[in-house]
Amino acid sequence: MLAENDLQLAKSSYTFWEKLSPEQQAYLAENLYAISYKKGDIIHNGEYSCIGVVLIKTGGLRVFMLSSEGKEITLYRLGPQEFCVLSASCILDNITFDVCVEAEEDTEALLIPSAQYHHLLQQNIYAENFTYALVIDRFSNVMWAMEQLLFMRFDKRLAIFLLDEFSKTGNPRISLTHEHIAKYMGSAREVVSRMLKYFAGEGMIEMSRGGITIIDKDKLRELTI
Repeated sequence: MLAENDLQLAKSSYTFWEKLSPEQQAYLAENLYAISYKKGDIIHNGEYSCIGVVLIKTGGLRVFMLSSEGKEITLYRLGPQEFCVLSASCILDNITFDVCVEAEEDTEALLIPSAQYHHLLQQNIYAENFTYALVIDRFSNVMWAMEQLLFMRFDKRLAIFLLDEFSKTGNPRISLTHEHIAKYMGSAREVVSRMLKYFAGEGMIEMSRGGITIIDKDKLRELTI
């Protein structure tokens, strides 16, 4: 049985809850399961898994594409109280976008399996609209990632990435290696290292073992304009 705090999270996050009949509300609650993932766990892998809709309680997920050569391109990242809906892409008509989903850190979440969620979509138009609105929002994230990758100078992309990381925690210390940053940005570690060295030389950041510290965020922000 779902814990009371998990049920309250579901009620507030599934904004169509009040549009469900009592029977549909009970069905959704009965088919939500508390799950946990360890950092690095792959919870969805392209066309070969379709676990369902994941509502993150704590931790975070990374959605990325993997090329045949093994190169990763991060499309977007999700945090607490956000939904991972592409992990249920098999139930969405005309969606053939294969992505991988990885736990960025130890993560607690609520899962409704694909078959049960699909049944709910067929029964309630509000649930269906909610789901497709999520899909549209996620594809907007994908398009932004592609726009950055294809058309934006790398120094600007890297500055945006560092400032986004800073805004998430408010901590100027970013505990990511050059290799991790390269993976998130779909670039080569050597390219990231070279640009970070330039940023450090300009007094925008300070590099140390296992991380980066933002020294002058205003100067870094000028690169994003």
